[in-house]
Amino acid sequence: MQIKVTWQQSDTNPESADNFATISQWWASLDRQQIAWRQRLVPSSGDVSELNWESQRFDEVFAISRPQIRGITLYWYKPDSPQERNTTPSKLELDTLHQQLYIYPQSQKEVVYRVGIPEVVYQTLEIKNPQLELVAVGENYLLTLRDNLQKIEIKTTLNPENIDKIKQQLS
Repeated sequence: MQIKVTWQQSDTNPESADNFATISQWWASLDRQQIAWRQRLVPSSGDVSELNWESQRFDEVFAISRPQIRGITLYWYKPDSPQERNTTPSKLELDTLHQQLYIYPQSQKEVVYRVGIPEVVYQTLEIKNPQLELVAVGENYLLTLRDNLQKIEIKTTLNPENIDKIKQQLS
């Protein structure tokens, strides 16, 4: 399976119809799923990977309902809204790896929408030079990291493979 599936209006690429069908199936598969809908201005370079896709003020997360494509127009409903919404793209790019669809609307050439499954946001804790404790528990190891100043204690169980990875990275 391709990682990036692209369809562009008036494209003469022989794979264009298959790509559009793949994107249509993916769009329809979102029914009743939580999605993140983000809108950004396309940078002058045209490269949307330069954009900051972190959540911003007008971004939305909602359970999309009845997503479908009729003709080349994408249709959907938002929760608790009887109004069907739509946008007609000039270009669609599906990132199958990250499950994100980039929609370039015909009506706003300078805008791109990114629609997809919301990303997992990890909480990051930073501790410097913590107290370490490594205890064998059967064939595994219990690693405890402790920061007395911040009153944080992190415990994790590591299997022998993870211990080997740590050793390799440290050497």
